[in-house]
Amino acid sequence: MDNFGRLISEIRAELPRLELRENEQMRDHCSFKIGGAARVMALPSSAEEAEKLCLSLRRSGVEPLIVGNGTNLLVTDSPLDRFVVKFSDKMGSVEKRGDNGVFALSGISLARLASFCAKASLTGLEFAHGIPGTLGGAVSMNAGAYGGEMKDVLRSADYLDENLKLCRKTSKELEMGYRHSVFSETGCVILGAEIELASGSEDAILTRMRELSEKRRASQPLDMPSAGSTFKRPEQGYAAALIDEAGLKGFAIGGAEVSQKHAGFVINRGNATFDEVLALIEHIQKTVYERTGISLEPEVKIIRG
Repeated sequence: MDNFGRLISEIRAELPRLELRENEQMRDHCSFKIGGAARVMALPSSAEEAEKLCLSLRRSGVEPLIVGNGTNLLVTDSPLDRFVVKFSDKMGSVEKRGDNGVFALSGISLARLASFCAKASLTGLEFAHGIPGTLGGAVSMNAGAYGGEMKDVLRSADYLDENLKLCRKTSKELEMGYRHSVFSETGCVILGAEIELASGSEDAILTRMRELSEKRRASQPLDMPSAGSTFKRPEQGYAAALIDEAGLKGFAIGGAEVSQKHAGFVINRGNATFDEVLALIEHIQKTVYERTGISLEPEVKIIRG
């Protein structure tokens, strides 16, 4: 029995209800539809189960790869010899707290969370309805769209720090900026978060969500596999405009292409490989830099192994 085999047996004994999958294809868990087989994937269903799992992995000297919906990932096609912990909708309970507060576990999708808030007549999260990620990922990178950001509504986050101690920090303590928070470069594990909204009209909230959805469909290649915006907004200008002005809209390497609908998106037009997407990202960076002197930083998280 290999080391992972022993670890799996130990975790099954310690956490018998935990869903464990061996040799799970990452392409099935990433919006790019790219990625090889992960040696093990665990899908916890509660904060307590996730905490116990992380403690068990730490005792075994294993550093897990924590993922949500995989909407911001580019994963290698090669076998991934990692223990992946996926915070999915299994870990997505949500409840109202007080008049305007909502607490949810980190695996809930932003779409489901926004819909819950709309039914509770709470306004302020409409911007997040079309963002395809989970609450945990949204807090970590301060996700935003159409003038709204998570820092505008976040009250606090519950997480395991780098020593796996259970902690809570308020939004002011999380140093949230453009696509960044204190979690961005750490090994902390976000378990859940509380947001604070305002009372509103359910009909008006749903109308606003529909309007934003129509804008997204009209301007973004939502019918093609991608990881959303490929690059962060640079200090000068906008990534999509810089790429378009460089004549790269529609440029392709293999199955990877700069979307003709929105130059800020690299899409998988069919059977694109990890290497092809990575080569296209690097070509975009090189071309834009040579033309403008502006360095584009990937927003997509690249998992090489």
